[in-house]
Amino acid sequence: MKRILTVLVSALLLTGIGVQASDLIIESKTQTFSEDDSKIKFNGNVNVSIDDLKVVGESADVNVTNDQKLDTATFYDKPYAFEVKKNKKREVKANILKVSLITKIVRAEGDTQSIVFEGKTPIVVINADVQEYNTKLGVMTATGAVTMKYKDIETFSDKAEITMEKNGDLKKLVLTTNAKVKQENNESFADKFVYDATTGNLTAYGNTTSNALMEDGSKLVLKARFQEYNQKKSLFNASGDVRIWYQDYYAAGPKVTLLPSAGSNKPNEAYFSGRSSISQGVRTIYADRIKMVINPKSFDAQGNTRTVIRNIGSGSDDSVTLGL
Repeated sequence: MKRILTVLVSALLLTGIGVQASDLIIESKTQTFSEDDSKIKFNGNVNVSIDDLKVVGESADVNVTNDQKLDTATFYDKPYAFEVKKNKKREVKANILKVSLITKIVRAEGDTQSIVFEGKTPIVVINADVQEYNTKLGVMTATGAVTMKYKDIETFSDKAEITMEKNGDLKKLVLTTNAKVKQENNESFADKFVYDATTGNLTAYGNTTSNALMEDGSKLVLKARFQEYNQKKSLFNASGDVRIWYQDYYAAGPKVTLLPSAGSNKPNEAYFSGRSSISQGVRTIYADRIKMVINPKSFDAQGNTRTVIRNIGSGSDDSVTLGL
């Protein structure tokens, strides 16, 4: 999970389109204006420049307010917007692109795709039904079948919201509804993921599930109502009906803390607190505290321990008695 968080945050730091107050330059084959609909219409090889933002398309129109100010520029027929700064390029493709010259909001609608290039190499790709950039607030919102990809990292959600600091650093990332983060064979699911750059916490809420492929090829599955990973402390916590499956182990309790082994990002030690249990085969151990180790495989139960072994007898003939 640490690697997933690190590369995802690195990718998202680069997303967004900056539009500042400046002159708007529009070139096209034809330009017409009608006071009836208060629109300037552009057709044929439309090229638009707003600071570092460039938009290319076949047709566009710009709304004109009653005081003759330009309001919203709308580009049709699959326009292409891009911004180049130093060796980085950001581009947006969509069926329709709207740029508000007053609110400084860029809205892409229909089969939208945003790509960030470093040189000629794409480093992040975002697809969604709609993407909207509020450049005043530093917020990008994507809705409808949202996917984000960075190398082998992928996220899926119905909605994603990225909040940026004024200096361009990431402040907050939120994935909501049917959210999923995947890296190779490792994946996490939740109703909602929240990353807070100030605290370094990645938090998952509601029906959370994490699947981790261990070094021996076995899968560790963790389910809980709440999961939290602290990037700064390399600490993972889960609470609320916590359950862990690993090989023939099944452990459950109200709260667990997972720690990786030295030099690894794979969980290796699970510390359950509160009345918990661990099962292996027909044996279940209950205790106030349980430590479960993945490699070498072992566990340690402490505090009011109780062991239950199921089905040791199958009838009166097999019952354990003193012969009375």
